[in-house]
Amino acid sequence: MSNELLVQQDGPILRVTINRPEQGNGMSDAMALELAGLLDRAHESAELVLLRGAGADFCTGRARDPNAPPPSPEAYARRDEYDAIFNCYSAIRRCQVPVVGAVQGRAMGFGTAVIALCDVSFASDAATFNIPEMAHNIMPTMVMSALFDRMNRNAILWMTYSREFIDAQRALAYGLVSTVVPAARLDDEVESFCAKLAATPRPAVRGLKEYLRVAPGMSEQGAVDYARSLHAMVNTASAMKKTSGRS
Repeated sequence: MSNELLVQQDGPILRVTINRPEQGNGMSDAMALELAGLLDRAHESAELVLLRGAGADFCTGRARDPNAPPPSPEAYARRDEYDAIFNCYSAIRRCQVPVVGAVQGRAMGFGTAVIALCDVSFASDAATFNIPEMAHNIMPTMVMSALFDRMNRNAILWMTYSREFIDAQRALAYGLVSTVVPAARLDDEVESFCAKLAATPRPAVRGLKEYLRVAPGMSEQGAVDYARSLHAMVNTASAMKKTSGRS
């Protein structure tokens, strides 16, 4: 475990903090691999994951591993390097417990993608977001693979072509974040929500995430039938009966 990702088990909450504040919390491929592993195992010890950035920013994008060799000029040979990022995105989607993100400053490129993939994301009213890859002659299909089902087409293309920062309210309108709160209240709002989520019966939380991960790719009738089955299974679970008499 590196000190570039700080991990704390706090009761039912697994707190993961990107800890490279002097570099804007840039995420190296090694860090992305480590984060994916943490997310894949999170359900073993936690009811949710809280993902944040240390210091002033959430994450200002990818950062090359300092000891990594130069990238191969062959696209086929580069797949493993790219897969570290794609797998990290997939790990957020497939994580069995909710992933909650909180943005206090800049979220750029990879950081924008990650916060959009979180199940619930909080943004300080001072937070800003952008997708800067085109300014570096990089086609941002990595980021787009995370955003294609989170934002509408026009919003994605405006952000990628313009490379401009958007504020938190526009990020909310675009579907990048769930809610915007005053900067001074970000910590309180996040902690209050996490406490509420952690106290919610596990079958309901996990069943809801599973449904929303799978149903959008199903036919209408398939999505309805899947909802019927999950509704019957989850709402008859003993954990649900402890808090509600309804079925």
